[in-house]
Amino acid sequence: MNIREQLEAREQEYLSPLASLSRNSKGRKVKEEECDIRPCYQRDRDRILHSKSFRRLKHKTQVFLDPVGDHYRTRLTHTLEVSQNARTICKALMLNEDLVEAIALGHDLGHPPFGHAGERALNEINEEGFCHNEQSLRIVEVIENEGRGLNLTFEVRDGILNHKTAGRPSTLEGKIIRFSDKIAYIHHDIDDAIRAGVITQDMIPREIRSFLGEDSGTRLDSLMNSIITTSWERNDIAMDEAHLEAMMDLRKFMFEYVYTNPSAKKEESKVKNIIEGLYDYYLVRYHELPEDYIRRAEEGDGCERAVCDYIAGMTDQYAIKKFEEIYVPKSWRY
Repeated sequence: MNIREQLEAREQEYLSPLASLSRNSKGRKVKEEECDIRPCYQRDRDRILHSKSFRRLKHKTQVFLDPVGDHYRTRLTHTLEVSQNARTICKALMLNEDLVEAIALGHDLGHPPFGHAGERALNEINEEGFCHNEQSLRIVEVIENEGRGLNLTFEVRDGILNHKTAGRPSTLEGKIIRFSDKIAYIHHDIDDAIRAGVITQDMIPREIRSFLGEDSGTRLDSLMNSIITTSWERNDIAMDEAHLEAMMDLRKFMFEYVYTNPSAKKEESKVKNIIEGLYDYYLVRYHELPEDYIRRAEEGDGCERAVCDYIAGMTDQYAIKKFEEIYVPKSWRY
């Protein structure tokens, strides 16, 4: 029995009967030889962690565009916080940590530059529409690894696609991500908004603070404890009604005072111009795309899809740089 097989046997011994066991995975689209050391979900986690798309998350907007300061969240730090929240819940419920971590690390790979402002812009421009969860799946299936994809297991791909509120993950680990994502962004966005001076702690409604706690850490613990106690030995991941209502009220507060706040989002009006400018340019000059994008444009995906893929993969600064190269006159020197 090799190390992987020993680890799989150990999973069966100590994980909950409701957990997604590695040995019971529905497998990969392209069958491949198993690793002697790592179970399949751990292997998927490693593939995502070492991908180019994952590294680019460090230069993609979470909420505040191009913030001044080292401590504001990026799409990468958001992903890590989602992963940590999910692992805490998963460990307490004795579910599969490797699976939940793989889904967490891959769930936002498809986010375009400039956060949700970039997502809205691409959705308006592209005839097929654009959703970051679908793009995350497309990245791991089609785009990464020079167009070969990462060949992840069904359970990881399913969790990535269904991580939004409206999604229906097929595993409990996938359902954990749906809650962990929301919990993470609400709480770290509050922290960043306070740091930016957009809101103060006292502006959060008193009834929410009285119920969930006066600081982000306490509120985070309260919501995760609710998930763990409500989901214990149930074939579902849920939150009790009182905590769910409080969380949604907190989310509503954030939309009113932060996510749609003109002072916090004042630069977003420029995002659409950048995305549209890049899209229009490359649509008629797709031969200037990287080779694997050109190949996909010519072999079935079409130019619009290839251009959308290319722009969605850009970091904020790279998108600005390409826009300037294309549209901003360069100074003449001799």
